[in-house]
Amino acid sequence: MVSREDVGSWLEGTPTGGENDRGGRLGLPPDGPGSLATVGRRVVALVIDWVLCLLISFLLFDENPMATLAVFALENLLLVSTLGYTIGHRVMGLQVRVLGGEGRMVGLWRGFVRTGLLCLLIPAVVWDGDGRGLHDKAAGTVIVRA
Repeated sequence: MVSREDVGSWLEGTPTGGENDRGGRLGLPPDGPGSLATVGRRVVALVIDWVLCLLISFLLFDENPMATLAVFALENLLLVSTLGYTIGHRVMGLQVRVLGGEGRMVGLWRGFVRTGLLCLLIPAVVWDGDGRGLHDKAAGTVIVRA
């Protein structure tokens, strides 16, 4: 019979030890460059990107909410696909990488999938045990510390 102690709880946090270390199942180091980005850094990067897109939208499109989302999507698609980071990611020292593809560009297809799901919001706030959003899982990407 399986007991509650065998399963654990989300209240206990991320499992520790060996392969279950944060990012260990993904082949990433537990800390330092190349390790999974923390939720705090990702949220601050998102806020930076959104504020910049809101400012651009206000200046060019008179604060149209859909225009802000379009500017945000365009920023994410172009910058992540080609450079591997948005402005907010760069400021926070983060980078989007292809999982298992050290040094490979994210590319337009992965960037499109990731951006489309990110703009739907739900996949971005649903994470797996490693802290990857569903948008990153679907695109085969991961956000790491640069």
